Amino acid sequence: MSNKEMTKYELALSKYNTNLEDAVVAQEVEQLMAEKLSENNTTEVKKFLFNCIDLTTLKTTDSQESVLKFTEKVNQFDEEYAEMGSVAAICVYPNFAKIVSNTLEVEDVNIACVAAGFPSSQTFTEIKIAETSMALHDGATEIDIVINVGSFLSGDYESMCDEVEELKEVCKNHHMKVILETGALKSAANIKKASILAMYSGADFIKTSTGKMDPAATPEAAYVMCKAIKEYYLETGRKVGFKPAGGLSTVEDALKYYTIVKEVLGEEWLNNQLFRLGTSRLANLILSEVKGQEINFF
Repeated sequence: MSNKEMTKYELALSKYNTNLEDAVVAQEVEQLMAEKLSENNTTEVKKFLFNCIDLTTLKTTDSQESVLKFTEKVNQFDEEYAEMGSVAAICVYPNFAKIVSNTLEVEDVNIACVAAGFPSSQTFTEIKIAETSMALHDGATEIDIVINVGSFLSGDYESMCDEVEELKEVCKNHHMKVILETGALKSAANIKKASILAMYSGADFIKTSTGKMDPAATPEAAYVMCKAIKEYYLETGRKVGFKPAGGLSTVEDALKYYTIVKEVLGEEWLNNQLFRLGTSRLANLILSEVKGQEINFF
């Protein structure tokens, strides 16, 4: 196929090796963990991971009252555990952006909203744009969207990418995290392709999962995504962040993702401008390990 016949999306993908084998990826991740995981099991790393958390509440039962209390906990934490630093963001549904914005007192905590038809991304593009715009108007400083997985899997890269581009235009200089829903993509090859197309279309971060579908984040998906981020950076000079989310239930899970980011992307990515963890349950677990006693603060 000549360049003239290729779509711009196929041309973008052709610069990268997307012909990955799942078994090889799994083997490489296993080897990486065997060699490097234990050295990152330190208090210092855990404290850093706490500062990378997007503290998340995305429940059907969320209410103005529950989100207010959730936000007040972050304010209270800043007073009681100042030496720990804060979480990176509070992540909520868009209709709660205003309550978080009005309640949050900690300056360096972002307000992240899932938007654009989260978690399925199955609605009109106009609705996605309106929802994203309204969340930003109400105080969101970051937006997490989901790619149109159906379009991607059916090879309609144009529809998927156009939508991501349009939403990035709405977000302007606000961080836009693009969720790939890796559990639905099934293969390492698909995860690599979706990663590249999302970055090509303007993603500031690529994120594994919504947390609403199994499997959610896996080290294998993270490894493929981080490899894609590194290759994209070498090709374009643009640094894109990485966020695993969904199914992060142990401190060891967090350490695995830290290890992947450190080894694949390097020290430059080890800050909460380029690395986040989407979770609610991990905050207490990491806090407990850092402080050496069980703490159920959040």
